[in-house]
Amino acid sequence: MHEPLLTDGFGRHFPYLRLSITDVCNFRCSYCLPNGYHQTGREDFLTIHEIQRLVRAFTGLGVWKFRLTGGEPTIRPDFLDIVSAVAEVPGVRKLAFTTNGYKLRDRANSYYNAGLRAVNVSIDSLDPHQFARITGHERLPEILEGIDLCLKIGFHPVKINTVLLKNLNDAELDTFIQFVADKPISLRFIELMRTGENKTYFDQHHLPGHYIVERLLAGGWCLQERSGGAGPAQEFGHPQSLGTIGLIAPYSKDFCQTCNRLRISAKGALHLCLFGEGGYSLRHLLQADDQLEKLQQQILDLLQYKKSSHFLHQGITGITPHLASIGG
Repeated sequence: MHEPLLTDGFGRHFPYLRLSITDVCNFRCSYCLPNGYHQTGREDFLTIHEIQRLVRAFTGLGVWKFRLTGGEPTIRPDFLDIVSAVAEVPGVRKLAFTTNGYKLRDRANSYYNAGLRAVNVSIDSLDPHQFARITGHERLPEILEGIDLCLKIGFHPVKINTVLLKNLNDAELDTFIQFVADKPISLRFIELMRTGENKTYFDQHHLPGHYIVERLLAGGWCLQERSGGAGPAQEFGHPQSLGTIGLIAPYSKDFCQTCNRLRISAKGALHLCLFGEGGYSLRHLLQADDQLEKLQQQILDLLQYKKSSHFLHQGITGITPHLASIGG
């Protein structure tokens, strides 16, 4: 495997692109969109052709891992067509998506046949009542059926994302550990992050990630080595568990040193950091195939503006209003 061409001023390489295809979400998660998504009248999201040109540009720069995100990406009517268009681009070696599990039970086969091979499913509680309280939906049983189907079909890896919430799901660690004991699933707790709209919620429900680490180490779990192209999660394994438990802790020391992903918003803006001060629009360079070289040069130039770290510790959250806005 050749070394990625995308390198910032701090020597970090970027083989991984998170590509949002919609800001719209049909869940009402209390930490993200507690009042649901509200139409703005400006939902002019990237077209299939624009998406494919973006992917061609990034693969030409050494990016090989792509994740489709949202909002909830699967609610786009042309979602399967987008997947097929991305999957057929030479150089795409891993195509994943993140979903709230809506219709996963019914559509998992179609997703796999279109070209998706890895899935992250957001589940913030394994208690049906608590799940409904957090997400606004009583869909937990069918989402769990969808996960079982993904394992049977051959999705790999299958991951579960769980936002760590004090007084809402922090007492469920043992339940989650038991859930993955006989399943090859990576369940990752994600430390709640401040955004522009959730300060009060953050103050009430933020729990430092070391809470999970201390509990895991005390229970005989061991930190594992990161695989190539892996995200920022610390992954813990146990000899008696088929699954693993991970932690994504953006407030931990040196978290940004292992940054390996860039983000594209649903309207074609390059975001160098989830908590940056804004994105750089690339859409004007996505209108024709012969713009490829200019597009790639623009990406290379913009990457040099990437900073060494986010500034969450100082309470600076950038312009991100909520996590659905640029794909989390």
